[in-house]
Amino acid sequence: MFEYERIRLGCPDTQPSDVLLSSELRPAAFLDRDGVVNTDRGYVHLPEDFEWTPGILPAIRALNDANYAVIFVTNQSGIGRGYYTEEDFLSLSRWMLDEADREGALIDAVYYCPHHPDGEPGPYRLLCPARKPGTGMLERAELEFSLDKAKSFLIGDRESDLGAAIAFGIEYSLFESGDIESIIASHIRG
Repeated sequence: MFEYERIRLGCPDTQPSDVLLSSELRPAAFLDRDGVVNTDRGYVHLPEDFEWTPGILPAIRALNDANYAVIFVTNQSGIGRGYYTEEDFLSLSRWMLDEADREGALIDAVYYCPHHPDGEPGPYRLLCPARKPGTGMLERAELEFSLDKAKSFLIGDRESDLGAAIAFGIEYSLFESGDIESIIASHIRG
């Protein structure tokens, strides 16, 4: 596992955590990263290019207060395509988690898939079941957290995100722009 325990490779051919991260049954808010959590500027991999979506950190705090596991699920084909390295992604993710922590917004985990079937030749060039619309990252989170799927949801900005939610059997919303806090609030169940 990586030095930063909250960042996890979501692919099924990797070893899941030996430790159940939570024994308390609770719902999960699965959030896509680029386009939902941050402004999608195309293959964001540096802190200076990262811009939080307005309202996302207060929305994450509201999820924390409602006892939701906040889990980012992100396809990172830029790694597979050779646009940036896996270490670049991990470095940005550590920075992102630290920034959110400073704002009192706890992100429980970041699951990612670096693979792409049309990527550069090498270990990342494959069709991976973790890559959305596949459900591998969601399934990995379910193995490592005690999730109440009936109350869980996913917010994404692409049809592939929604396809993953449908295949996994959870509620979903498409976020294109607007008030992310209201969209997340509409999914929170007391």
